[in-house]
This record gives sequence, C-alpha cells and structure tokens, in this order.
Amino acid sequence: MTFETVSTNTAFGGVQGVYKHHSTATGTDMTFSVYVPPHAAGAKLPVVWYLSGLTCTHANVTEKGEFRRACSELGLIFVAPDTSPRGEGVPDDPDGAYDFGLGAGFYVNALVEPFAEHYRMRGYIESELPRLVAEHFPVDMERQGIMGHSMGGHGALTLSLRDPGKYKATSAFAPIVSPLNCPWGEKALGGYLGPDRETWAEYDACALIAAGARLPDLLVDQGEADNFLTDQLKTHLLVEACEAAGQKATIRMQPGYDHSYYFISTFMADHLEWHAARLKA
Repeated sequence: MTFETVSTNTAFGGVQGVYKHHSTATGTDMTFSVYVPPHAAGAKLPVVWYLSGLTCTHANVTEKGEFRRACSELGLIFVAPDTSPRGEGVPDDPDGAYDFGLGAGFYVNALVEPFAEHYRMRGYIESELPRLVAEHFPVDMERQGIMGHSMGGHGALTLSLRDPGKYKATSAFAPIVSPLNCPWGEKALGGYLGPDRETWAEYDACALIAAGARLPDLLVDQGEADNFLTDQLKTHLLVEACEAAGQKATIRMQPGYDHSYYFISTFMADHLEWHAARLKA
C-alpha cells in the first residue's frame, strides 16, 4: 500500500502530519491528517478518529479544531480523514450541490451507479484506514474513540453503534441524528443506496438505537443558534430515541452557538477529556 508524507509540523511537543495513500476501498488517492503527541519511546497511545462534515476535507479540523494542546496533555493520537473520494473520474452531484457527491460521502458504502465504484467511505473508515494507521503510527487499537461533526457526527454515531465494543468512547458535535428524517439524509441515502428505505436504517443512529444497538455512553453538544438544527439535525429525535431505549447519553444544548468551528473548537477539549477518561489503559 502506498504511503506518502505530505507535510509535518511540530506542535505542543508532538507532530502534526498530513499523509496520502492510494485506497483500495475507494479506488482513489486519499489524504488524511494525524497528530501524534509527545510520548515515551515504544509507547502505544489511544486514538481518537474525527469525522468531518459536509464540504470538508481533513484540513478543516486540522487547521481550526484546536485539538492539539488537549491531545498533547492527554496523550491522544488524533486522526482526521477526508469526507469522500476525490480525483479524476469520481462522480459528483450533477447539479454541483454541496450536499451530495464530492465532500459529502456520508460514510456509506454506495450501492447505486455511478457512485458504487468509489463512494466506499464506510469500508475505508471501518477497515482500510485503521490498518494503515496501525502500521505507521504508535496506536493502541484496543483503545479507540470516535467523534465527528454534522455529517461526521452521523458517521461517528452509526459506525460505533454498528460495531459494539470497537470504540470505547463516542461523541459528536451537531450530528445529523436521523438521515431517514431530514432532507440531507434523504438525498444522500437515496442517491447512494437507492429507493429502498429499509437499506437506509443501518445509517441512521435513531433507527439503530430503536433496533437495539447500544453504546456504553454518549456525549453530544448541539448549538441552539445552529441554523440547521430544526430542518436537518433534529437533535430532539436522538434525545427521544435514547430515552425510549434507556441508552445512556449526555446531550447538551449550548445557547448562542452555531454550526461553525467556533462552536466545535470551544468544546473540543471537553470532548477529548471525556474520551481520554474512557480510553485509559
């Protein structure tokens, strides 16, 4: 498997790197970032995966997430993948919309052509990228956490719910909690998976919880001033699903905060401390 270092920078005593490789899952080159905190030689560290939202690449959180100080202090490796395949021949939304196609992979394995060949972000995040990271970085794969924002919050929740025990900690910022019940989700899941809504349920956190999937715990922050809250995010559906199922969850509504990285960066350290407490050796 090809592996290329694009850049490295020292930060808070650790190394922030950007890397590229050819993915067999997507059939394209993929770029991702990794922050490795200062650590003793030979040590294996817990890892937190961060899944980004619509229109984003690895660069958004890497440049604006303000996670490195906390990761350095807590001893956490932080990995930020891209949100979709990219490159020549990768199909995009035919109308050039931002909520489907490039930058909007929705962390699914697509079934519908022309997207099925390349849009395999579920397989990429679940299997291929972890193998690559474990090969090149000092990660303890028994201590994994996952978090994400918006579309990436949807990804973090559903990946964790589908694979009980793999992730010891799960959190999200302003997640799309029920793609079955919002325009973003209906467009994406219909476009990638086809019209059979039964196939969509494994990509819907609320549906997974209702069907019996459980997490040891869950942390969610949602800004009350988020302009996507009412029509797209619908946080109340996750509250209702967790209460009905007895799923342990801390879901915090944050007055004055919107959907931006000003919001995410404000609560990033809280989330990383929450992960670190659950990823102790």
